[in-house]
Amino acid sequence: MGRHTDSVRLEFLSGTARVALLAVMVPGALLAASPALAADESAVPPQSGASAETPAASGVEDIIVTARRRSESVQSIPVAVQAISAATVQARDLTSLEKIAAATPQFTVARASNGAGAQLTMRGIGSNATSIGIEQSVAIVVDNVYYGQGRVINEGFFDLARVEILKGPQALFFGKNATAGVIALTTADPGKDREIMARVGYETNARQLFGEAVYSTPLGENWGLRLAVRGSKMFGGYYRNAAGSQSYPTFDVANGFTATSHTAAAAAADQPQEREVIGRATLKYDGGSGLTATLKASGSWNDTIGNGWNYSAVRCPTGATALNPAYKCDGGFKLYQNNFPTDIAQATPYARSNGDLYNTYKSWQVTGTVNYDMQNVTLNSVTNYNWNNNKFGCDCDFLGGGVWATENASYHAFSQELRALTKFDSPVNLMVGGLYQKTKRNFFQAVLFANLENSAAPTGMRYVAYSKESATDGETWSAYGQAIWKILPTFEATAGVRYTHETKKSYFTQPYVNPAVTGIFRPQSAATNGTLTGDQTFNDWSPDVTLSWKPTSDVMVYGAYKTAYKSGGFSNSAINSSLVTNNPSADLAFNPERGRGFEAGIKSTLFNRQLRANITLYSYKYTDLQIDYFNSQVFAYVTYNAGAARSKGVEFELEYAPRAVPGLSLHGTLNYNKARYIDFISPCWSGQSIAAGCSLVVAGQPRQDLSGAPTSSAPEWTATAGVSYETEIGSNLKIGGNIDTRTSSSYLGSSFGDPYTRQDAYAVVDAGLRIGARDDRWQLAVIGKNLGNKFYFIGGGTAPLTGAGTGTNNATLGDIIGYGSMPRTVRLQATIRY
Repeated sequence: MGRHTDSVRLEFLSGTARVALLAVMVPGALLAASPALAADESAVPPQSGASAETPAASGVEDIIVTARRRSESVQSIPVAVQAISAATVQARDLTSLEKIAAATPQFTVARASNGAGAQLTMRGIGSNATSIGIEQSVAIVVDNVYYGQGRVINEGFFDLARVEILKGPQALFFGKNATAGVIALTTADPGKDREIMARVGYETNARQLFGEAVYSTPLGENWGLRLAVRGSKMFGGYYRNAAGSQSYPTFDVANGFTATSHTAAAAAADQPQEREVIGRATLKYDGGSGLTATLKASGSWNDTIGNGWNYSAVRCPTGATALNPAYKCDGGFKLYQNNFPTDIAQATPYARSNGDLYNTYKSWQVTGTVNYDMQNVTLNSVTNYNWNNNKFGCDCDFLGGGVWATENASYHAFSQELRALTKFDSPVNLMVGGLYQKTKRNFFQAVLFANLENSAAPTGMRYVAYSKESATDGETWSAYGQAIWKILPTFEATAGVRYTHETKKSYFTQPYVNPAVTGIFRPQSAATNGTLTGDQTFNDWSPDVTLSWKPTSDVMVYGAYKTAYKSGGFSNSAINSSLVTNNPSADLAFNPERGRGFEAGIKSTLFNRQLRANITLYSYKYTDLQIDYFNSQVFAYVTYNAGAARSKGVEFELEYAPRAVPGLSLHGTLNYNKARYIDFISPCWSGQSIAAGCSLVVAGQPRQDLSGAPTSSAPEWTATAGVSYETEIGSNLKIGGNIDTRTSSSYLGSSFGDPYTRQDAYAVVDAGLRIGARDDRWQLAVIGKNLGNKFYFIGGGTAPLTGAGTGTNNATLGDIIGYGSMPRTVRLQATIRY
């Protein structure tokens, strides 16, 4: 939401009174600057790039967005969108998807150590993190390029021009479809003037040092260059490891089950001890005749000491974990994890020789964009190649139970999109476009059980219980079009459709399985079901119809019917277990996810542009919702399609910026959302008894009926509220600050109705203060997030190897692990600009 940050002096308040107002508004002198308004690239002053905001007129500011791939006021487009400016990203430290989600109602990010790496959820609709083969229901789009992989959360986002959060199905404007929403990030371009920015800071909780630098300059009359780099290092972490050293005997199946003892030291006491380096170079051509071209090349490297560092044991039947009674189960910013025994680590592929748990993510991408703005037609081309690789070593039962895993996964994608938009002086205009994308995913994982050894195993497999290899090659062809009909000067209708044709070819195999567990995990050499293959083809038509009416220049009423589609696939990181599936080739494949429904809203800017008030109502039905199931009792994953789910609700947004007090903004949102399964015969959660609802049997497997049950991470009520203020003090200084809160009602962390994964209602508070030169040459800031140090978890489920007797009268509950939130952080930073 945009917020007013005018720096016009309050004539009726003395300098002392203005400072006193800030002191009352920002207790403890903690925060970030007031959130600002997103602007189209053409509307951002060239010298500002992604730096400071420019002074605005009194009242609420207009917000220019490109949610429909053309520059428009957010109040004039029939789209539910929230915009965040570059200045807000910097001022509130919204430099990752997790931080953006923590400040955004109806949007959550649950970080996971394996699988997709994250579960992104919008309005209660999202895809589990445990399967690397699932594309996210909430798509990430960077510089108009689609990123469907959850691992993108490991990217650090900085030097941004804007962030746009679009809610609900999105079919036409952002590459491939997105069934639940889109987070669109646009990085800054070079401006017409030279800009030099340097920022250094320190975060006190994780003891993190960081620095950023931007150099932007024109190169002659038509060219511009922008270089941006960021680096950081934590000397501590957000979570504390309370594990102790553990000894484990291994039994050699090739030598009469003789036992050898191995010692696993406690993992790092402070995690994640993150280190990162991110860089981006942008070259832009603007000939002044309607032709612009931009080439962006970027890369990132992110490394942590520790893996699954936010996995907290939040609820256990006995108060302690079943795998180790010495480990308490009381949640908080605490974990229990052990390193690999060093001798085992040195014999295992992709384990660090010293046994440390870790996660290393590397990526690079190149994007070329060409725009040609003719008199009546605008042509656009976006070409991208991106690559990322993720390696890890994890204590994968997350409770010191002696299960470790290593992974090496790579992803490649090439895409080309072409688009044309007409601008004739006529009632009807058209948009047409096409997309081609080619992808490839390679995956390897080795899983180790502490008690298993095979001295006769192939090299690297001696201590491995089973290994997995898989790959998926994907290809997408998509064409779309939209007609824009101005029926009356105040009444507009749009109708569009996207056609998508996708193919995916996959294989999955377990090339090595320790002989002691071949009865559970099917090896490649098995007579049947050894190597699984998938050859899938998907076709979809996704229509979109919208009507909008502007009875006055300050009020718009709209209604829309929207659909969207997300391709099916193959569960690359699944497990071929005889205890989970009788038909693994079919069960590892999953169907496309589709959403369709209605949305209506009113957008208004009232009282001489002092009040912005918007309301949105929506109801969407999702069929074949993609959900990954983790069978904790045998450590196996399978992706399912829920029959149907519905997300419906209402969102209210308000901002008040009185002209009588320039620089003051009051803002808030109130949201009601009811996300429920309509039809889902699902697997039972681990340890669920017949009396608790696990009363069905389907193909020999225990099942439950979740019709009417809530989806994962779907609070019924969320709200935000905040106040921001900025003013000048003296002739050369200005001071600003704000307080922002986010409140959530309770919700389930599990996608399978487990009542023991319920997160209680909570509220978090961010606040801060900044002071700097009136011309933004320098600034000092203190930024505080989650100041109450509130622990909450975003997703969760049963801990590996816990729970028993599922689907019987004598079931035993398992331990619950949650993907925990970020703790209190206090960030001190200094910025200089030239």
